[in-house]
Amino acid sequence: MYMKKGLFLGLIAAVVMLASCNNSMEAPGDITVNPNPLEMKGGKVHADITGTFPAKVFAKKGVLVVTPVLKFDGREVAGTPVTYVGEKAKENGKTINYSKGGKYTQAFDCAYEPAMASSELYLRFEARVGNKVIEIPDLKVADGVNATPDLAKANDNLTAATPDQFQRIIQELTEADIMFLIQSASLRSSETKSSEMKALEAAIKDANADEKKAINQIEISGYASPDGGLNLNEQLAQNRRKVAEDFLRRNLKKAKISVDFAGGVTAEDWAGFQEEVMNSNIQDKELILRVLAMYADPEEREEQIKKLASAYPVLAEQILPKLRRSRLILTTDLIGKSDDEIRALAANDPAKLSVEELLYAATLTNDNAEKLAIYQKVADLYNDYRAYNGMGQIYFSEGNIAEARRCFAKALDLQPNDPDVNYNAGLAAMADGDLQKAEEYLGKAAGTKANLPATLGTLYTMKGDYNAAKSAYGESATNNAAVQHILNKDYDAARRTLANVKEPNATTDYLKAIVAARTNDKEGVYANLKAAIAKDAQLKDRARKDIEFAKLAEDAQFQAIVK
Repeated sequence: MYMKKGLFLGLIAAVVMLASCNNSMEAPGDITVNPNPLEMKGGKVHADITGTFPAKVFAKKGVLVVTPVLKFDGREVAGTPVTYVGEKAKENGKTINYSKGGKYTQAFDCAYEPAMASSELYLRFEARVGNKVIEIPDLKVADGVNATPDLAKANDNLTAATPDQFQRIIQELTEADIMFLIQSASLRSSETKSSEMKALEAAIKDANADEKKAINQIEISGYASPDGGLNLNEQLAQNRRKVAEDFLRRNLKKAKISVDFAGGVTAEDWAGFQEEVMNSNIQDKELILRVLAMYADPEEREEQIKKLASAYPVLAEQILPKLRRSRLILTTDLIGKSDDEIRALAANDPAKLSVEELLYAATLTNDNAEKLAIYQKVADLYNDYRAYNGMGQIYFSEGNIAEARRCFAKALDLQPNDPDVNYNAGLAAMADGDLQKAEEYLGKAAGTKANLPATLGTLYTMKGDYNAAKSAYGESATNNAAVQHILNKDYDAARRTLANVKEPNATTDYLKAIVAARTNDKEGVYANLKAAIAKDAQLKDRARKDIEFAKLAEDAQFQAIVK
């Protein structure tokens, strides 16, 4: 009787224990987070979380909802929950076998915020078996968000200027021909008194008298047509040049104008012959041009052309006489306004300046407010796209991205295909986080004077396409290129790049500190952080929270630098 009672009590205990096991619920174990620490990539934070549910811990009627939660700055961002259920649960979810256990997998995604640099990733649980709620505390699974990709900035790339075309000295040409009869170098009165010659002499006298003009050069060249012997033609060309120069020199001497002459001779003017034929309407035009193309030797050319019985008389009448000449070319330098004159007019009477002069005026000051005022005057007077591009460049350099985008958009309204303005609009869109629009603009920027490949590298880094970024940067020595080397864990390349940055700044030193931290160079971290913070005190707060320096967070020397 006693034995039966003992056996009965044992059976009762076994049933209770079994019931207890079927009501058990635990958080998954062996948790792995990849990556850990978390990373910002393409403006987002993504992590893959895995683990296991051991055997005989997940109740057959249990339901477990797991939600990844990133806690930072007194706030939290929850990811997408995943529901796990026991074999006999009525709810839908991923089934976990009580006897064998199962795998736990979950992804966490959220938009990146700078405050997430100092953060912790937790798993939050809602557990119940039937109607019974099981309390499972939040489980911390990862620390911080690595924000090093965020150091690749649009403003590390220079904007592209659309410069003025101002020229202080503009050259003006005045030309005249003195024509000669066949085999003659005698001046004819009709030629020396032609309207062309009168205009040439008047231009010389005007340039000599006007303080805003200067005679640069007078070139006199003699020519002979390509018929007749070479020796005869060479002498004719020389004589024609000489008589034209002597005539002009005498006239200028009377006007008390002294100038130097330059020039040369062309004994057989085949180039002039070809040009005159091409511009003519003579019947055998194409045939003559083919002969010129077929024969390079002057004598052979002349012989073959003379064989064209129907064409040669026309050439002798209409083409060859135009080649028997002296050509006189006056080059006059038109001297523009001085810098002081341009400054004064830009400030007081901008309407008296041409668009090129007014745009040039903006280059004469380093004061951004003054530059903006000048560009606004250009916009008001001439509605020139370069004015809006210039304003956009200034706003971009000052960090006023909204105004920069507005100005670049206005410039594109006026000149939609300009590669430099499209490039600048792409930079501004990148700085504003509008990567899709940035890619559209940069796709139209081929031919820009700026470094388009390096800027595309920045875009790819910001999008999280690190392979494309590495290819685009090539050998560029910029902070952004160094960021990409760090992300690709090529620290030697990062060091070389940072050492060759043309105008190193606080970010350059900060990146050197990151490279040092990743390569266990504690002294390098301290030295470069000090240099970075000396140039930009705001980097103290970033360094204090930056997961890159987590191993040094408790180090007294590190704390002294960032306090």
